Amino acid sequence: MRLIESPPGKQVLGLAGLAMFVAAANLRPAIAAVSPLVDRIRADLDMTATGVALLTTVPTLAMGLCAPLAAMAGRRFGLHRGVLLGLVVITVATAARLVGGSTWLQLSCAAVVGAGIAIAQTLLPAVVKSRFADRAGLATGVYTAGLGAGGAVAAGVSAPLADFLGSWPGALASWSVLALAGVAAWTASRRSLALDRAAAPAGPLTTGLPWRSGVAWRVTALSAANSALYYCELAWVVPLLQESGLGTGAGMLLTAMICIQVVAMLAVPALLGERRDLRVGLTLTAALTALGFTGLALAPATATWLWILALGVGHGGLFTLVLTVPVAVSRDSAEAGRISAMAFFVGYGCAALVPMLVGILRDAMADFRLAFLLLAAAAALTIVPITRLRRGVAHS
Repeated sequence: MRLIESPPGKQVLGLAGLAMFVAAANLRPAIAAVSPLVDRIRADLDMTATGVALLTTVPTLAMGLCAPLAAMAGRRFGLHRGVLLGLVVITVATAARLVGGSTWLQLSCAAVVGAGIAIAQTLLPAVVKSRFADRAGLATGVYTAGLGAGGAVAAGVSAPLADFLGSWPGALASWSVLALAGVAAWTASRRSLALDRAAAPAGPLTTGLPWRSGVAWRVTALSAANSALYYCELAWVVPLLQESGLGTGAGMLLTAMICIQVVAMLAVPALLGERRDLRVGLTLTAALTALGFTGLALAPATATWLWILALGVGHGGLFTLVLTVPVAVSRDSAEAGRISAMAFFVGYGCAALVPMLVGILRDAMADFRLAFLLLAAAAALTIVPITRLRRGVAHS
């Protein structure tokens, strides 16, 4: 399928890309906003480091468990309305956090937000395969840049917003405004995306997923590691830097790291080109990510900007390339959706446990060194499934 089918014109294509960017910007604030508010949440809800990790673990687990629902939503409503459904769920559940001054209410809202993220995020690769098959790397970079930008803004703004509102639940709930903007942008993009006749992922439940595919399992392994590392960054980089003596500057460093990741999400696929072998970029960015985690584990207060830069460039590029793999290895949008659903279902289920493990190790060891060394090892081990991808896998 060509990028321009009938040709719609630059303005229409721009609207389609903008809609993907804004929609994706709502896939991380509900999680990224928690980290800068950890101290307030722990104090108000009387939670340990292990307990507060649940605010990251629960939505991530929900994202995995609910990923197969995306296939059902895509088949029943179509790709466009399926993504719209996910955004609506995110909006409502995020707004509900305003009345959540208790642990169980916050965790319940986080779980529902995770379900909404699962639906929208799982269908976006199918949107790329259907609408932008000839420029999958760039299109994936656009929505992952939106995803990263949403996380960066949430990480940087949530604490000042809580100060302004005098309420951390209010700060968390305020991201429903961005989600509402996502709903509006996605609704307005229906004609420019032209997804009404696109094939939706088949198989309403896990029976429709490619369990016997070795390629799908390799994609799933990459997705699990990629997601686990990302959520550990959101949850624990700030506490680690704070314990290293950086104080309030730790939150700004996280914001800077995510901003670098946003740039890398667009720049790395562009530098690789649409027809290059993905394995080269995946290997290089995985190695750079491992370096960043190693530096934070062993010398967090020394050359801190170097480790932040390594994680920014390395994991930003890795994140986009991993999300590009289902598009690259699939034959059509339906298969891309099935592989993505399996990767999210199993991958996020596994990834949900890792931030909790970091919290447990932090409580047991009284520092983050061992936990971050294990994260560095996980980043390095992603090279194993990367090397087993078929030779010549390209972006499209």
